[in-house]
Amino acid sequence: MIEVTEATATAGALERLSNEGVSIWLDDLSRRRIASGNLAELVATKNVVGVTTNPSIFQAAIGSGEGYEEQLADLAVRGVTVDEAVRMMTTTDVRSAADILHSVYTATGGRDGRVSIEVDPRLAHHTAATIAEAKQLAWLVDRPNVMIKIPATRAGLPAITEVIGLGISVNVTLIFSLERYREVIDAYLAGLEKAAAKGLDLSAIHSVASFFVSRVDAEIDKRLTVLGTDTALALKGRAALANARLAYAAYEEAFAGDRWTALGGARANRQRPLWASTGVKDPAYKDTLYVDDLVAPGTVNTMPEATLNATADHGDITGDTVTGGYAQARADLAAVEALGISYDEVVTRLEDEGVAKFAVAWQDLLDAVTKSLMSKGVDAE
Repeated sequence: MIEVTEATATAGALERLSNEGVSIWLDDLSRRRIASGNLAELVATKNVVGVTTNPSIFQAAIGSGEGYEEQLADLAVRGVTVDEAVRMMTTTDVRSAADILHSVYTATGGRDGRVSIEVDPRLAHHTAATIAEAKQLAWLVDRPNVMIKIPATRAGLPAITEVIGLGISVNVTLIFSLERYREVIDAYLAGLEKAAAKGLDLSAIHSVASFFVSRVDAEIDKRLTVLGTDTALALKGRAALANARLAYAAYEEAFAGDRWTALGGARANRQRPLWASTGVKDPAYKDTLYVDDLVAPGTVNTMPEATLNATADHGDITGDTVTGGYAQARADLAAVEALGISYDEVVTRLEDEGVAKFAVAWQDLLDAVTKSLMSKGVDAE
């Protein structure tokens, strides 16, 4: 009886979150998770309807070597380069995950059941190369429910437009600032307009905009702690939620205008806000903070498994916790600025660091695979 009760309680919080219009995506993937049946189990029992990956996730998964030995041996025999080996392994995982989630994709009309894979992070500041990489990844995975992740750098914006214009679904990643988020929405709408001009079916194109949460608190809290005043310390843990809530306000505004009305009439899909980096960085905060306090219809919350399990166990899902908080959100960010902490400087730093961290993780992955290929008698280049 205890197991049944616990299972019922587990389903409760996640079910409530889904019923509020929040799609739950898992922020993790590995060969072991696929082969063991764990991913399929999370889809069946914990309301998971999508998967996101990034260079750090693949570095942890493939760097461990577990589950990749046979494919590595085959790649070594073929004498492939390390870049090709990494792409073959990552796209194999994404293809397998996409197959597991295909029934969700079908049931939701393409809205969910999505698996994201990121372009090479070393291309983040190169528009043409990002476009070419996105096309190649879509071809390699060869599944209708794949999403190609493109970073929201200055060079990434025109790439988003071009890739959407080709009919490829895109997950825009590494968004920290409200200004950049509005530019991402514009890039998406421009892409839809390009696709429409080509006669493509707009209803088949989907996109999410990954707005990063916990890293904003980590950076601003650090500065508030240095200031150390009662006023400063009282603002800790509030900037990230404020930033995300105002992003949702920008989303509501953008998808209520005349430009969207024309595209919506052509059966285009809204680009949903996706809350990323939702695992808390400060252990003083409730581990479900960036889930409980970011509930809004038409959003995605991509969670590491620890956050997913915490939400299942003790998430406090009480309805929409976003749209009624815009005035307080503006006041919180204004209060941070009033203390001399520059919002623009913080979000610029976070974007630069985000791109750099993913590039380092990708290089670490390349180095690990190089060693594996060389150990099998192949001189990886």
